[in-house]
Amino acid sequence: MSTPASPIALTIAGSDSGGGAGIQADLKTFHQFGVFGTSVLTAVTAQNTRGVSAVHPIPLDVVRAQIEALAQDLRPAAFKSGMLATTQLVETVSESIEAHGFEGYVMDPVMVSSTGARLLDDDAIGALIELLIPQAVLVTPNLHEARILTGLRVEGIEGQREAARALVELGAGAALVKGGHGKDADLVDYFWDGVTERSWTHPRVDTPHTHGTGCTLSAAIAAQLARGVPLLEAVEQGLDFVARAIASAPGLGGGRGPLDFFVQPSK
Repeated sequence: MSTPASPIALTIAGSDSGGGAGIQADLKTFHQFGVFGTSVLTAVTAQNTRGVSAVHPIPLDVVRAQIEALAQDLRPAAFKSGMLATTQLVETVSESIEAHGFEGYVMDPVMVSSTGARLLDDDAIGALIELLIPQAVLVTPNLHEARILTGLRVEGIEGQREAARALVELGAGAALVKGGHGKDADLVDYFWDGVTERSWTHPRVDTPHTHGTGCTLSAAIAAQLARGVPLLEAVEQGLDFVARAIASAPGLGGGRGPLDFFVQPSK
């Protein structure tokens, strides 16, 4: 008896030489959720838990060729994007995913690393808003990213609610405005899809080891979508996975270390 083929999920993102974020975190997360991970590399970064020391964008024709290769043979059931670095990369990715009709898009609008390094040019923000947000079934900004994308103050749960609605008005199928960068004892993640409102509250874990949380969450959600899990359930399971991965982070490196990628999904 043949074994059923694994669902395929795709990450379009940068490489993290430290292994805690970007392509590396995404592929580890895909594996934990039982999907076959493929990747399109957009940039190479030299980084560790202390910071990013170099960034090299991949040539546009090579990015386009990677997407083309997967469209021809290993077509994803869902995908996510992370670090896109430049306006030209945003445009290339947008054109390519539209041309190939890729579905199930989770957009993680990566702008700044957890150590403070800029990972997106200022002039690329408009392209993210105009080109990629309308293609996404879900956008997953943290508080800082939500402020940049919407121009709103985004303070407290009311601010998250307002930002999520603004992102859906910009064309996103749904928005998850994350509260991890807030300062309250409990953090709140807020979801809105134009009809359904939902929020999740978790106690804040006192740890510096949160490198790659946004990458991991968006990858977990994309993996679940690839498996046919409904969006709201995929978000809930992704949040649970990340919360437990933070709680049991291995404490690697001398700065902001990676999560525990050996955590098992709850379902």
